[in-house]
Amino acid sequence: MSEEMEIRVNFGKPMPVFPLAHVALMPHAVLPMHIFEPRYRRMVADALDGAGQIALAVFEGEGWRAEYEGRPAIRSAVCVGQIVQHQKMPDGRYDIALHGVCRGRVIEELPEDEARPYRMALLEPVGVAEFDETELAGYRERFADLLTTAPLSDLKRAARVVEHLKNDQFPTTAIMELVTVSILHDSEARYYPELHYSLLAEGDPVRRAALIERELGSLNTLLTRAASQRRSDAPRGCSWN
Repeated sequence: MSEEMEIRVNFGKPMPVFPLAHVALMPHAVLPMHIFEPRYRRMVADALDGAGQIALAVFEGEGWRAEYEGRPAIRSAVCVGQIVQHQKMPDGRYDIALHGVCRGRVIEELPEDEARPYRMALLEPVGVAEFDETELAGYRERFADLLTTAPLSDLKRAARVVEHLKNDQFPTTAIMELVTVSILHDSEARYYPELHYSLLAEGDPVRRAALIERELGSLNTLLTRAASQRRSDAPRGCSWN
């Protein structure tokens, strides 16, 4: 079990739900957030009075834009986050750091409550059962092959992942989260919403490993083609370095 998963999440109690346009948080990641809307300021204040946990959800479809002030539909997969840092401004806004703890799934939303301006839901855990790491041995080897060979090895965060791959004490499931967070889920996540939602929603480690391997292969092909195109476009006597 990873250090992050040692944080206890009480799935027997409703949890505040913060919906966003795309997947913004994954397990093992840390997300800085600036909280300015009154309903979410209240959410953070209430969370800090309790376990300090918030579930980040994703809106369903594009209709949320017109219904934003209400209760637009959300997708079922969420990431439970722990507030690990917070600073309250004089006007009531917050700057927080939310640490992704684990995957969850919405099983029931609580009815609207005039005394509570934000949404609450009952969740169930996803992908937290004990797992035999030996089932991922082949994937671990192939991740290492991909990330130690150009062009993926040229990515600035690849070396960090490879360092953990060499450490037998670092579980493959944790490496998968690291690959997801540092390579497949970056600041451009909003442009690949289905991929990142699939990585969040998939609780089975083997199926998630297959998805990660496929996406690393696609990224490898894309970067190889881009490098080839740059070389073919380069005027003679010029360098792209």
